[in-house]
Amino acid sequence: MRAPAVSVVVPTRNRAGYLEVALGSLNAQEGAGESEVIVVDDGSSDATRTVARRAGARHVPLPPPGGLNAARNLGARESRAPLVAFVDDDVWAPPGWLRAVAAGAARHPAADAFGGPIRARLEGPAPRACGREKPPITTLDLGPEDVDAAMVWGANFAIRREALDRYGPFDERLAGPPSCHGDEEEWLMALRAAGGQIVYLAGAGLDHRRTGEDSRLRSLAGAAYRKGRAARRTDARRGVAPSAARELRDVAGAGWHTIRRTCPLGIVMGAHSTGRLAEALRSPVTESGAAARRP
Repeated sequence: MRAPAVSVVVPTRNRAGYLEVALGSLNAQEGAGESEVIVVDDGSSDATRTVARRAGARHVPLPPPGGLNAARNLGARESRAPLVAFVDDDVWAPPGWLRAVAAGAARHPAADAFGGPIRARLEGPAPRACGREKPPITTLDLGPEDVDAAMVWGANFAIRREALDRYGPFDERLAGPPSCHGDEEEWLMALRAAGGQIVYLAGAGLDHRRTGEDSRLRSLAGAAYRKGRAARRTDARRGVAPSAARELRDVAGAGWHTIRRTCPLGIVMGAHSTGRLAEALRSPVTESGAAARRP
């Protein structure tokens, strides 16, 4: 069999409904040339296997379940293309996404890794926003042109196979609680430290979805709280965690925003800051030893 130009790896666990939409969008890609889609199943007990096979994707189980980075590593080993694109199972990719990824990699032959725009797409009973707060789920927008990037996010990024050979696999110790944050960031930071290049491809954007109960305020706030705790642990591991006093000021700022702007999504901001504060009180960092948090 002729090797595809791009392999798309989709790690997943027990989210067959989201996965079905993601795979449907990947099957609708236009003008991307030869490609393959690999679903790495991290111990699902729902209809994930059926959904993957019905969509024509390769279903690769991960025994035993090992977390997101283990799924990425297995997907990369199973893939056959020189360019491996990773997406989350809760995305929707427009028909030109994969073509834009492949064209961007050809346009920047010296780059090792690539990312693209990630747009929040809340479906169903999503809370009202005032427009001043950040989206309640992961997004990325570095502008309308391709640029070198310090970081891109795992919902939409691609790497050359030779970069994996050169810089090694993703760190599988970041498998879940108490980590569950910074999964791809650690690898990309190591790549940059070794002189590797990350390029943001402005035309390779996709949507990051939340639907049904997941788009309700309570679910968004709960997810933000957990992400805040995990983000604080990641900052502490890297030695850049701010003091608990700084975290408390952020909680107060989110509360002011929520009340002043009558903004329900301010509650999600506050939940993230509260998660960070809770983790800071559990493992405090002194003000003098704290570095400013990355914006």
